[in-house]
Amino acid sequence: MMEGGRIVFSGLSMADLGARLRAHRRARGLALERLAESSGVSRSMVSDVERGAKTPTVLVLDRLATALGTSIARLLDESRGEGAVVLRKARQRVVRDPAGWERRILSPVLPGVEFEFMRTILGPGVDAGEFSPHSPGSRVAVESGRLTLTIDGERYMLDAGDSVYIRATAGMGSSTTRVRRVCTTW
Repeated sequence: MMEGGRIVFSGLSMADLGARLRAHRRARGLALERLAESSGVSRSMVSDVERGAKTPTVLVLDRLATALGTSIARLLDESRGEGAVVLRKARQRVVRDPAGWERRILSPVLPGVEFEFMRTILGPGVDAGEFSPHSPGSRVAVESGRLTLTIDGERYMLDAGDSVYIRATAGMGSSTTRVRRVCTTW
């Protein structure tokens, strides 16, 4: 949901998100300055997000999660129990960015498992920005529309039904090229 041009995370207050971010940072023994440096996000922005004073873009949240060695899903949700864990659509976290795109976390957060399965929808002409590499790599399947991915400076045009694997060390950016929305699964 959008409120005044800010991202709102479904079912999670900015104060709760900030507390989770702070807990992850402290659990790794990182000072604000170190997290800012390793994520490429300013110290003041990290501090503002931790205090719930500012809402990060999806790109900023991704950079912070990556620098902490975790996923956006783990920052947005609590870990679930062992065994089969069902995550109903109504409980899936959705992050909407003012640039015109959204990310829905499809996978439950599990103890000791750093895996994130998500569905991303980009509006017409949206440039989602450049994302940091994720370990052990990323897989993208285009459900509808046409997606332009830039991987290590090389552009790839992907149409509905196309997929790609991106190694963990590759820098990546994405944008839409058609006048309709693009839906991808990561």
